[in-house]
Amino acid sequence: MTMNRQFRLAARPVGLPKATDWQLTEETSAPLKDGEVRVRVLYLSLDPAMRGWMNEGKSYIRPVAIGEVMRAGGVGIVEASNSPHAAVGDYLAGIFGVQQYWTGPVDAKAAAAMKIDPTLAPLPAWLNVLGMPGMTAYFGLTDIGQPKAGETVVVSAAAGAVGMTVGQVAKQLGCRVVGIAGGPDKCRYVVEELGFDACIDYKAGPVAAGLKEHCPQGVDVYFDNVGGDILDAVLARINLKARIVICGAISQYNNTTPVRGPANYLALLVNRARMEGMVVFDYAARYPEAVQRLGAWLQAGSIKSREHVVDGFEHFPDALTMLFEGKNFGKLVLKVADAP
Repeated sequence: MTMNRQFRLAARPVGLPKATDWQLTEETSAPLKDGEVRVRVLYLSLDPAMRGWMNEGKSYIRPVAIGEVMRAGGVGIVEASNSPHAAVGDYLAGIFGVQQYWTGPVDAKAAAAMKIDPTLAPLPAWLNVLGMPGMTAYFGLTDIGQPKAGETVVVSAAAGAVGMTVGQVAKQLGCRVVGIAGGPDKCRYVVEELGFDACIDYKAGPVAAGLKEHCPQGVDVYFDNVGGDILDAVLARINLKARIVICGAISQYNNTTPVRGPANYLALLVNRARMEGMVVFDYAARYPEAVQRLGAWLQAGSIKSREHVVDGFEHFPDALTMLFEGKNFGKLVLKVADAP
């Protein structure tokens, strides 16, 4: 018998999620059915998108139901198998939920499980540059942003999981890259360690002034992770035929008032520019393409992956809050158990 601890959604959060929005439960894992595996979860991915999944209402994915295990990506090791698709000892990444064990068919669409190679990169990196953030960055930039060598690419939340990969991929494609991040340490990191050309500290002064200084030729591609005032500031600097990738809006997720849209949207008309939203799950069939390319860059040392690991399953509620308070430095990952 395997005891499984789980965090379930107890209430719809109003503003920032709080401790009473969660219920920590424990149950016995059911015996395996034909075609199923049991995965011991080792690391969980904590992502801004999780805040939207807690809300009631229509979205690109159904909301997490009250009483349901919180949705989350993770990596783990197969401890038992009744499936031809995975053997005991295989490492898998998938949507395993905030729990210590996941049981189900490897080919279940909702799990999006795939085998991973722990020799290619450390396990936490499979939740970062080789995981959902990396897939988001790669396809959002290359498929929607379509950067060309010599163009200026701006990315917000540049020291975050998605932003750091966006900027590094853009550099590999020959672009000038300007990040926007909060605080001198994060700005120093993206320039000195990740190779960005410049970084604007939004906590130190107006973003508009920073854009004027570091993007004298305007902005060709903007990868937006934050929305709000920063989106407006960038819209005021876009070039003719610019492309704006709407990936997220973390500045708006915990609002208790309606989400504020861009005031400078007429810049899209004047510059014949395009603003397009992206959801990474639309590219699931192409994940291997991105993993192959990002993995090659990672092994060559051309790009880097940085994770902020919080140790301990019980710390999930507090760790998730760190995302919205800007306390994480790099991809936020929750360590659930030691790898064998």
